[in-house]
Amino acid sequence: MMMTNTNSTTNLTEITSRFDEALVYATQLHRHQRRKVGGTPYIAHLLSVTALVLEDGGDEDEAIAALLHDAVEDQGGAETLAEIRERFGETVAEIVDGCSESEVKPKPPWKERKENFLENLRHASPQVYRVTMADKLHNARCMLQEYQNSGEQIWNQFRGGKEGTLWFFNAILAISPPVSTQLRDQLEQVVQCLTESN
Repeated sequence: MMMTNTNSTTNLTEITSRFDEALVYATQLHRHQRRKVGGTPYIAHLLSVTALVLEDGGDEDEAIAALLHDAVEDQGGAETLAEIRERFGETVAEIVDGCSESEVKPKPPWKERKENFLENLRHASPQVYRVTMADKLHNARCMLQEYQNSGEQIWNQFRGGKEGTLWFFNAILAISPPVSTQLRDQLEQVVQCLTESN
């Protein structure tokens, strides 16, 4: 399935009760989780990523996967993935799996995990790529906003620090997208701002 044309001003995606169920499920899974940067309830990130996916022309499966893109990694691993597959279907499960860096606890070392994710992204579907770009774009925007508020100390909150975090973003940008995407272009602009900050 190809991505919807991102130059179009109309998105005819239908949102059904499946999305409602996924929203409740995501809220329940992440209820006690907070964002590393800023400490906001985690659901704010999931809603922001979902909005970016829909605004980019994503369909309902992609929107549901956006709501659940961190569920496997943060809330139960393979067992959660199996539940997602049962509740929301194979397409959603494949997108969520493609966006997950790890299904095991404890997670593998940071660099190994990121390198494995990058290798998988090189062969990912357009749907995985879209949700990934939306996720990374929202992360980078939050980092930039927090940097503007707090300065260099924000990098202490990330295992990769400034150097590792920017390496990861740039490595993602270096992977050719399945099709042109505005999300990638926006991520590149925010990463450039983060790179130039000092």
